[in-house]
Amino acid sequence: MARTAVLGFPRIGPDRELKHALEAYWRGELPADELQQTARSLRVGHHARARAAGVDVLPVGDFALYDHVLDVAELVGIVAPRHGGPDARPATGSDALDRHFLACRGGGDVTPLEMTKWLDTNYHYLVPELQADQRFRLAPQKWLAQLAEAREVGGGAQLRPVVLGPLSLLLLAKPAADAGEVDRLALLPALAEVYGELLDLLAAEGVEEVQLDEPVLVQDRTAAELDAFAAAYGALATPGRPGIALATSFERLDAPTLQRISTLTLHELHVDLVRAPGQLDAVLDALPAGTRLSAGVVDGRNVWVADPDRALDQLDRIVARIGTDRLTIAPSCSLLHVPYRAARETGLDDELRSWLAFGEEKLDELALLARALEADADGRDELLADQRARIRSRAASPRTNDQGVRGRVAALRPEHYDRPAPVAERLAAQRARLGLPLLPTTTIGSFPQTGDIRAARRKRRSGEWSQERYEAFLRGQIDEVVRRQEELGLDVLVHGEPERNDMVEHFGEQLEGFAFSGWGWLQSYGSRCVKPPILFGDVSRPRPMTVDWWRYAQSRTDKPMKGMLTGPITILQWSFVRDDQPRSETATQIALAIQDEVVDLEAAGCAVIQIDEAALREGLPLRGEDQDAYVRWAVDAFRLTAAPARPDTQIHTHMCYSEFNEMIEQIARLDADVLSIEASRSGMDLLEVFERFDYPAEIGPGVYDIHAPRVPSVEEIEGLLRDAQRRLRPEQLWANPDCGLKTRGWEETTAALRNLVEATRRRRAAIGEPVPA
Repeated sequence: MARTAVLGFPRIGPDRELKHALEAYWRGELPADELQQTARSLRVGHHARARAAGVDVLPVGDFALYDHVLDVAELVGIVAPRHGGPDARPATGSDALDRHFLACRGGGDVTPLEMTKWLDTNYHYLVPELQADQRFRLAPQKWLAQLAEAREVGGGAQLRPVVLGPLSLLLLAKPAADAGEVDRLALLPALAEVYGELLDLLAAEGVEEVQLDEPVLVQDRTAAELDAFAAAYGALATPGRPGIALATSFERLDAPTLQRISTLTLHELHVDLVRAPGQLDAVLDALPAGTRLSAGVVDGRNVWVADPDRALDQLDRIVARIGTDRLTIAPSCSLLHVPYRAARETGLDDELRSWLAFGEEKLDELALLARALEADADGRDELLADQRARIRSRAASPRTNDQGVRGRVAALRPEHYDRPAPVAERLAAQRARLGLPLLPTTTIGSFPQTGDIRAARRKRRSGEWSQERYEAFLRGQIDEVVRRQEELGLDVLVHGEPERNDMVEHFGEQLEGFAFSGWGWLQSYGSRCVKPPILFGDVSRPRPMTVDWWRYAQSRTDKPMKGMLTGPITILQWSFVRDDQPRSETATQIALAIQDEVVDLEAAGCAVIQIDEAALREGLPLRGEDQDAYVRWAVDAFRLTAAPARPDTQIHTHMCYSEFNEMIEQIARLDADVLSIEASRSGMDLLEVFERFDYPAEIGPGVYDIHAPRVPSVEEIEGLLRDAQRRLRPEQLWANPDCGLKTRGWEETTAALRNLVEATRRRRAAIGEPVPA
């Protein structure tokens, strides 16, 4: 009979227990042992729910307090010297935790690790730093402890340790700033030896199978990388060690990769048959003799009920080739990327809720598919009746089809995507209108979401406050934000976004076609959580969304006030998007809705409008051959939002954690007037592309990292601005933080911005522009 398995669980907790415990620990309000107890309770709960659903194979070691990539880096001794280094004296308790969190958050003069997106997801991982003389050393305590813990709880399911594989760990890492070039592939044999030590330890503990995640195998890999991968795994698979379950997700495996896999001794191969169903025949042809196939037929990245007939068609084809004994039924990837429980969402209407399957429901879907696979035709019909009814309900619902929206999309023509003047002409008109100094200073949009703001939001939701009282409170918050910015001397202001709980959710709440969960939280990084909207239908904008708040904020200052919008691709990427039509069509619908807002802001007098596309690079397909098509429609969606804007209206966009060097020409085609980007954690390395590409517009490289609590000095910021000037013309350059400031406190925000403004004044003086008094 086919078995069922889970590749990984969410870890933030159904009520964000881990978030609250982490933040209490960082504030000094929670002892280390209580933080660890919270983590243990979550792990035990995950396993208990999966066992109750009848899942056969459960992961161990997938849980991380902050980030699983960092945990694996520490497992093998990839620890930066400033974070303790691999040879530091062993630490325990809170000392060990503080050393661990130093790599995550920094502290004092110690900078944290760089952070970037986990493949094409909205999860952020910490980028390990490889040293010039990198050595590896095993520190397996976490995996051994979590294995012992899971065994102590008991329950009968097979326990399978999960570790990020050695190839992915090296290719997702980066050389340390002072390391020069590091040959990652040359390090792989030594790293594989340390993985072998781990396998030997786990064998001594009676472990039969270990899951090694190698997500980089679904990207374009060179022949040398694939040969190194095959050699490393050939060395790992030796008699007496646990069997290796090689797990891939998020895309298809190509022919060269499958050829290398076909030569390996594997216990199991996992593939994503939701994202890449077309790879099934090639995978079956390449599957090594005797190797199990783990079929990822339940979507681990989206929230819709699985179509059982589509999944069973794939499973039946597998069984016809290799039988049920070599089949594992699994989600397409770790359940880290979905919330906990849809049944809890009583705030959603019954029809919509019936279309949803969060993590716990997906566990039940695995068991349902396993039973249906063994049943005859009549038995399947009986087992699947409810699931099929849900699929039919969603397909037939008028809520998913708005003919007015579809007609507007069908009427679009090429000229509808273009601004009315070229960028050089626009920039001249904007400089005349705005009168900004050289090196203008601004922020990305949000200011601290204080406890008072969150409390006011709760009081409005509960009915304790009227809408009038809540809006009066928000006006007071905007007054304060404007006053602080003027005192600091910033040049282009923002209203601080006190009315917005999230940059995507805020707009989704005002657009048709979106719904919102009450408990659908996901981990974005560390303790930072997001609650993505559920994009289930055609999208339109019934009424203006931001104009009134912008108009009020502009009335409080004579300086330019930015209108703040979220772009169509970011809304698409950071929502649970419908899977019943092409993503490009959904993006175009969102773009037209945002375009309506741009037109209304401009009519109200707004001279600077920022349309954030933080997720543009994130959505880039993992295979190069698929990227051109995505870039064309994604860039077109952004262009559509800004196309009606007048030449003297300045359009900004913002991209964070975007390794976009390979798509710089397409980013230029966005035709934004000002591009702001994350750059500080990389030490301005992201700007190297501008040495060989003459970017036509203006750029604001982030000069300090807002994701860590440290305040950068004036000298540090000035140094980064100086580095930026080596690659950009002074008239192109803006000074701003890396991202919005909603997660920071006012004390550190004020100190950091004061240093930013002073560093900018010094650079203006060095360039030769008079510094305002």
